[in-house]
Amino acid sequence: MKSAAALSRAGTAWGNLAPEVRSGILMLAATGTLAGMHTVIRYLSESVHPFEIAFFRSFFGLLVLSPFIFKNGIQAFQTFQPRLNAVRGVTSLFAMLAWFYGLSVVELAKATALSFTNTMFGAIAAVFFLKERMRLHRWLAVLAGFSGMLIILRPGWIEVSSGSMIILFSALCWGMGMVIVKKLTETDGTMSIILWFTLWTTIATFPFAASQWVWPEAEDYFWLFVMGILGSIGHLAAVSGFKIADASSVMPMDFLRLVWISLFGFLFFGEIPEVWTLMGAAVILAGSGLLMIPSKS
Repeated sequence: MKSAAALSRAGTAWGNLAPEVRSGILMLAATGTLAGMHTVIRYLSESVHPFEIAFFRSFFGLLVLSPFIFKNGIQAFQTFQPRLNAVRGVTSLFAMLAWFYGLSVVELAKATALSFTNTMFGAIAAVFFLKERMRLHRWLAVLAGFSGMLIILRPGWIEVSSGSMIILFSALCWGMGMVIVKKLTETDGTMSIILWFTLWTTIATFPFAASQWVWPEAEDYFWLFVMGILGSIGHLAAVSGFKIADASSVMPMDFLRLVWISLFGFLFFGEIPEVWTLMGAAVILAGSGLLMIPSKS
């Protein structure tokens, strides 16, 4: 009884928080767990192909969500926008494959900093999917974002690696996907959105994984399962954050990933972010701050 009362009070206190605060807390949790997942991906990529890791991320994530499916049956997958879920499935497939491969060949902090351009791609996509108006401050945000990208890549000064370009392609797909998620939250439940994503990517990544298949070592299965758990928790927290606040105010919170990933990269791989990476990320962050300025109708 005491525990139930405590949970009730906690739920009330949570509900009394401003939407932006609740969204910020959820995104803090999401970025931490997703950064942990990306660290595991880097570790596993030393012995398992990234496409195979992508499949296991979705497969074990689906296992983590299976109790909810068994409890609710077909209703767990209820959606009022099946076509939009399908579009999101395609963007998520290419985003995941490109991101997992990119993480295997690009430093964690650099890959994460480049992935922040997804907010810029998302701002442009929001014009088409959410009918948001692209006012001057948003164009300036996009300009700042791509300026930050150029600072990180330094084309003409150093060779731009194929891995970096793959990360940018992933960011483009993720940016589109983030906007689609915001649109889906208008009609669909959080778990439905996550289940459709996880089911689709499990099925769609398998042919790519099969083409590179090597049976993981016994220890690898443990980390693959951990990766699935972290991915599901992070995805749940992120989608919940999008559901209760505006997309323009939620997306910049994704920059917390750089803090987490820089810490994990240093602790587990001895990676120290380049000054150019931090400078570029700061410029992108400044641009994303402009996205938080509400557009007047």
